Amino acid sequence: LESSLLTQPWASVRFGESTFLAKVCFRDTGYILLISDLSSVWYESADAEAVGQRSKELNKRLTVHASSFLNRLRSLMCPLLAGQLDATTSFSCHHSASGLSLHVKSELSGLPFYWDFHCCPAPLEMVFRHLVRPLIQMNLALQCQVQELTSLLLQKDAEIEDYRESGATLSRDRLRTEPFREETFQQNFMAEVRSSPL
Repeated sequence: LESSLLTQPWASVRFGESTFLAKVCFRDTGYILLISDLSSVWYESADAEAVGQRSKELNKRLTVHASSFLNRLRSLMCPLLAGQLDATTSFSCHHSASGLSLHVKSELSGLPFYWDFHCCPAPLEMVFRHLVRPLIQMNLALQCQVQELTSLLLQKDAEIEDYRESGATLSRDRLRTEPFREETFQQNFMAEVRSSPL
């Protein structure tokens, strides 16, 4: 399950006033959820037996197989992570000293359906594998891309200036651009990063 979770993208989700990054992987054998507020990282991994046991405790009127609960949880969580909120489903979370609980309230077969994800602090190795390493790799890739694009823009500006010095003029004035200023671009980019919600 955890190796499959590596291929899942992070998604931004909001519960009340709190914003989190989360990703989840469901299989017929269970699920694994990873969630972070960028200060802490929590996770829960549950197999089909644990799902069946918890479903009996939370949903005494429902008598369905654990795989049905897993399918229902998948159908609730995947739209949430895709930013598609369902009016018949509500999510809430609660911090505690031992971790983070995510409460789900919905319906299944016309009956109320409840679920609690009990997340505990993720081990450092898991945090590194799922969050730190991918972020560093992406940061390095983006830095290389920015350097390549900056070099290309400066070359284009030099090419345009050469055309101008040779007497070339634009046929449409609206196509005129200002020369690329690398320092200004970097300052504006950092200002946008600092003002980002996450």
